[in-house]
Amino acid sequence: MDKKPCRDSLAVKTSHVLPPDTNNHGTLFGGKLMAHIDDVAAIAAVRHARKPVVTASTDSVDFLSPVKEGDSICVEAYVTWAHHTSMEVFVKAVTENLLTGSRKVCTTAFSTFVAIGDDGKPVSVPQVYPVSAQEKQLHESAPERATQRKKRREHSKEMAATFGTDYPWNEVD
Repeated sequence: MDKKPCRDSLAVKTSHVLPPDTNNHGTLFGGKLMAHIDDVAAIAAVRHARKPVVTASTDSVDFLSPVKEGDSICVEAYVTWAHHTSMEVFVKAVTENLLTGSRKVCTTAFSTFVAIGDDGKPVSVPQVYPVSAQEKQLHESAPERATQRKKRREHSKEMAATFGTDYPWNEVD
């Protein structure tokens, strides 16, 4: 399998923030922004793998600046690192006041996707290589993020086992 440059997977989506997309503060619903992030990141992952993908995880999403009604939201994503069957995708969202041209990064995130074969099982993906300085920075720091994700996933499994499917008020102390 040939290596591919990060930039070959670039996916970009720009949307106008309309009233139904906003909360009572007139800002974009956080969940709506997270849906944009997952959508664009998935497109980047499919472009890299040329296979169907599923979301394995999304690292923390910190809302840095509000996205206001009437603004645009531009979400950019590309694959920064690939393991055997998984890909790390860097996502950056930029909000723009369309009347003034003022732009701000409103969030960054990393998502992990797994490529899926016809049998529904994970399949190998090509490795990725960086070209730009930013791509190199993200690529070089990816193994540490992967280690952190693995630890977080183990912790999540422990929490699921500890708390199970019953509501706590069904238990007697």
